[in-house]
Amino acid sequence: MKLKGAQIIVETLIEQGASTVFGYPGGQVIDIYDALYLAQDRIHHIITAHEQGASHAADGYARSTGEVGVVIATSGPGATNLVTGIATAYLDSIPLVAITGNVPNSLIGRDSFQEVDITGVTMPITKHNFFVKKIEDLADTIREAFRIAKSGRPGPVLVDVPKDVQNGLYEYETQAKIQKDDVPAPEEADIAKAAELIAAAERPYIYIGGGAVTDNAGEQVLALAEKIDAPIGCTMMGISAVPASNPRWLGMEGMHGHYASSIAQNEADLIVTAGCRFSDRGTGNTSKYARNAKIIHMDIDPSEMCKNIPAEVCITGSMRAVLEKLTAAVEQKQHPAWMARVQELKEYTAKLEQQKEGELTPFTAIDAIAAHTNKDTIVATDVGQHQMWVAQRYPFETPRTFISSGGLGTMGFGLGAAIGAATATGRKTVLVTGDGSFGMNLNEMATAVSNNTPVVIFIMNNGVLGMVRQWQTLFYNKHYSNTTLERKTDFVKLAEAFGMPGYRAMHLAELHEILPKAFAVDGPVLIDCAIDCDAFVLPMLPPGGSIDDIIVDPTAM
Repeated sequence: MKLKGAQIIVETLIEQGASTVFGYPGGQVIDIYDALYLAQDRIHHIITAHEQGASHAADGYARSTGEVGVVIATSGPGATNLVTGIATAYLDSIPLVAITGNVPNSLIGRDSFQEVDITGVTMPITKHNFFVKKIEDLADTIREAFRIAKSGRPGPVLVDVPKDVQNGLYEYETQAKIQKDDVPAPEEADIAKAAELIAAAERPYIYIGGGAVTDNAGEQVLALAEKIDAPIGCTMMGISAVPASNPRWLGMEGMHGHYASSIAQNEADLIVTAGCRFSDRGTGNTSKYARNAKIIHMDIDPSEMCKNIPAEVCITGSMRAVLEKLTAAVEQKQHPAWMARVQELKEYTAKLEQQKEGELTPFTAIDAIAAHTNKDTIVATDVGQHQMWVAQRYPFETPRTFISSGGLGTMGFGLGAAIGAATATGRKTVLVTGDGSFGMNLNEMATAVSNNTPVVIFIMNNGVLGMVRQWQTLFYNKHYSNTTLERKTDFVKLAEAFGMPGYRAMHLAELHEILPKAFAVDGPVLIDCAIDCDAFVLPMLPPGGSIDDIIVDPTAM
């Protein structure tokens, strides 16, 4: 049957399994929104307060489900408002399809009203992007966008569609949902080399990243850890792949990682790496990283191999397949002395993280939140100190329940992402944010209220830009340049103005009284929680430093 291009877009989205999309209408996508109106019984659209919020919502939708998130925006400022969200998805390898409208082909390149070369703008931050000149190519281009977004190492793809293509008529036939590409099997020779290194190791350490979450490889990670008798550490993006309650789990390592995880990695003689890219936040000074360890690097993306850190063995493939083959290839090992040392580090870490009873601290606040959630509750964060405190303290037990901007570190990411995750799963979602980050995109409270989205917004309010202030305290002689906000915003009244209940906690006892009420709310709710502006994220590796420079007590500097 012949359909308008705009209808072809919507029908192809439905065909590819997009049941919910996020966006904001405008002049060059009016036809797409008309097609969405006609198909509203088959595809749900959520209008956000801003296109950036829509892109983060699509991102949160994708992170929580593993499916491709979809966002729609008009040309010009609508399209450019997506850039931060697209870059966020790109740096964290999140499958996203962004569809933008543009001026008609006849006006392209003439500086027309709201014309922007959005394919040129987003080329460095997408896996691929398309400018659809002809309606004949439209449906297959969208299908190809979905294939690229979810195949191999996932990522965002943008499709820019001029208005005349949206208005044209062309034959449309429904096709099957596109499957992601098969991943080549790992080389047997590489598996054999890795097995030899494992056999010779006395202090093995398994180091996992976002790739382990993306490929749902948590069980395979645990199976290898049991086989070779190794502890497990992770990047921030690897959090939730393995239950925090597992005795082998040491948690996040790196700049703000757990003491046990970072020290154990430094003392290991073999690091078995699955799905991480050795970011500077994880390694610190690369010349001093893992000086006594050999490295096995497993990743789906061959371009990551030896990019930041050299490895003795590089194995390309899906994490599940590589880990299964490697586990089968190694003999059962026991390392009692090494695991006893790891236990010592865990006990010392517990002492470092011990809190005073009855005192409201970032950790006791997170403990209080955790007491009202279950293992399937999704916790999203913005970026800053609160993000690190959640990564360090919250007991994640289920994959895809931790949603946070890692590579780009996007302040303002959290609320949109939480809305996307809650929409995708139908489950109550917690957003832990800071007053600085929350101020970036708090307008999305309107979206949460309008859709009665079950999001519990928890603001760790210290009145400052905490992470930058921490650096200023430690490394800039307490020159607090523009990090003491002194804003008079009353977040409780603001929440009420947007149409949601708001609560304020100044003490731990108050927080314990408030949380049951807040979690009983069906839709969105906000809690403004006072946090000491001098509370630090510790341990910390100083910028450019290494594990030799780890800070556990800033008063000793």
